[in-house]
Amino acid sequence: MAAKRLDEFAEGPMGKKFPMIVESWRRNWEQVIPFYAYSKEIRKMIYTTNAIESLNMQLRKILKTRGHFPNDEAAIKLIYLALRNITKKWKTAPRNWKAVVGQFAIQFGTRFSPSSN
Repeated sequence: MAAKRLDEFAEGPMGKKFPMIVESWRRNWEQVIPFYAYSKEIRKMIYTTNAIESLNMQLRKILKTRGHFPNDEAAIKLIYLALRNITKKWKTAPRNWKAVVGQFAIQFGTRFSPSSN
């Protein structure tokens, strides 16, 4: 189904306007296909990047103001402390988290426990 949709996109106006997108998807097809083994809810949780981008922005802000570090351990400690402070502010779960928790439990079995939500 995914290959069919990619062909439809390639033949459509957007595919003709942006052929490099189609090329990129076809070139990386083996890495794209496993993504479709997951349910719709899990796929949405994986490709929704707002939370990840927000976390990266907060870490960059903290690291940028420090300039350089005397060694790697100093940078790691600062990142650890920053993550500890950032996660304290997290109040709500992602949208549709309850549906996703059920899907994770089905997909990953004992590797995922509902108590980790």
